[in-house]
Amino acid sequence: MKKVSILILLFSVGIGNLYAQSALERLGKRVVKRAGEQVEQRVEQKAEQGIEKAMDKAEEAARNSGKEKEKSAKSENTKSKKPKPEQQQEQVSLQSFSQYDFVPGDKVLLYEDFSQDAVGDFPALWTTNGSGEVKTLNISEGKWLHLTTVGNQYQLMKNLELPDNYIIEFDVVLPPTDQNPPALWMTLFKAENEDLGYVQSNPLPMGFGLYMETTDNGNNKWMGKAYNGTWVEGSSVLSPLQINKVEHVIVWVQKRRLRVYHAGQKVLDMPTLIPANFKPDRLTFDNSDCNDSNPYVSNIRITTAAPDTRNKLLEDGKLISYGIYFDVNSDKIKPESYGALNDIAKVVKEANVKIQIVGHTDNTGSDATNLDLSKRRAASVKAELVKMGVSADILTTDGAGASQPIAPNDTPSNKALNRRVEFIKL
Repeated sequence: MKKVSILILLFSVGIGNLYAQSALERLGKRVVKRAGEQVEQRVEQKAEQGIEKAMDKAEEAARNSGKEKEKSAKSENTKSKKPKPEQQQEQVSLQSFSQYDFVPGDKVLLYEDFSQDAVGDFPALWTTNGSGEVKTLNISEGKWLHLTTVGNQYQLMKNLELPDNYIIEFDVVLPPTDQNPPALWMTLFKAENEDLGYVQSNPLPMGFGLYMETTDNGNNKWMGKAYNGTWVEGSSVLSPLQINKVEHVIVWVQKRRLRVYHAGQKVLDMPTLIPANFKPDRLTFDNSDCNDSNPYVSNIRITTAAPDTRNKLLEDGKLISYGIYFDVNSDKIKPESYGALNDIAKVVKEANVKIQIVGHTDNTGSDATNLDLSKRRAASVKAELVKMGVSADILTTDGAGASQPIAPNDTPSNKALNRRVEFIKL
């Protein structure tokens, strides 16, 4: 009887290892021998309870498929109180970015999505000492610069005139490789030659760079590297890029400090990486350190950093936000918007003033489509602010479509200025 009770106990706990069975059996015998019949009965009772639980789980497994069975069963009684699946996923997605402490500025310095370039061409506003090609992808909207040539730089032909604090954002897709890890270099540097067509063969010694690498075996990394008399570098394996996926990377420069964000995490934070008083005027993407890596980049945006939200909204009466992101032709807010939304929510809650949220678009598409999209985006912003604790009673929404541009809709950068959300104090 003792042996049977011990084996039943082992089965209920789910341990199938023979060594564990033997050890626990011997332990059980000693316990029963010391404690007598009362202990044996308690052991048998526990074993029976364990069997019942195991059978319950087995029946549950038969009714449900996949790893979410137990989670689904536990939430069965509260389904009616939860939001719809789509709304729930959006809310969780936004909250997952709650550690973002950056807020894009209120001035767009540069935007590039290659929309002005023909597929198959090298982009007209860029220069290179090799070759590249504008392409489309089946996993994303828009156009992408494909870095097709080994060991060459692709630089933006523009004097950026960057301030001390600024933010660089871009999307990247790393396709798989046969030999070397898929990787991308992004560098900023000061050109020796003021000719816009000049290509610096080795820009990094005169600036700083961010290296992004990913592999299937887990050797993923981020690396910041700069030259300031001596080499300064740091690395991280947090929240790595994934292969064949559109990834959004955010680089925040604060004088000498470099912060890098990806997928809801701050993956690098280097306080003294950037050379003192360094003013870059060239932006470069390249694959020179990975012979067979040919990444894609797009949606490159540079903005000023950290707008004075309180002053602009409460004193000036209007705040223009470029930090609220939407999917293409959609009112679904992207998780990267958390920092900007949270910043605005804090000011509005504290001031408790009435605010009108107005969506704006560029002129791509029909007037009716743009007007509808702008209204829906403003409503989505209101919904997220309410989730953050702002009273719905003090928020109204509207949309202007493309009817109130603040820049000509003639270049990607100007179109980016027109795609905005305005907050107006009433």
